[in-house]
Amino acid sequence: MQLTTFSVAALAVGLVLSGCATTPPTHDGAATGGTYNPGGAGTAPTASVAERDLTPQEKKVIVDSVSQSLRDPASAKYKWAKFPVVVTEDSVNYCATVNGKSPYPAYSGEQAYIIEARMVGGKVTSAVMGLIAGGKDFAIVTTMCAKYGLDPKKSS
Repeated sequence: MQLTTFSVAALAVGLVLSGCATTPPTHDGAATGGTYNPGGAGTAPTASVAERDLTPQEKKVIVDSVSQSLRDPASAKYKWAKFPVVVTEDSVNYCATVNGKSPYPAYSGEQAYIIEARMVGGKVTSAVMGLIAGGKDFAIVTTMCAKYGLDPKKSS
């Protein structure tokens, strides 16, 4: 029954995240090839922007957030998506994948996640987990990421 409860909880978190966007983002995300999306979430990207790799410090911030949702965080293997060079908002959504052990065995292995990254001076300074799921619910996270123009499957 836990698996069903977790699936429902994951969907609920996803719906909450989709309702959080009250203003159109200035950048629809890091994992899509760096696209600017002036129409906001759910619309087609229209122009390319420069991307960069996350710094080791930024990766640590994200790992600290994601690891709270894993059963054995020390054994997790992360794949990283590109990040926009210029972010003009105080926060940005970021999607990527982690191969790790979930507290729910059916979700162990490759898991997609979406976090909200807080930005200060153009750098990620903190992160809050939005949603993480693997197995058959990997698609739920992918759908949530797509609303922001992100694709966790493009992580490397």
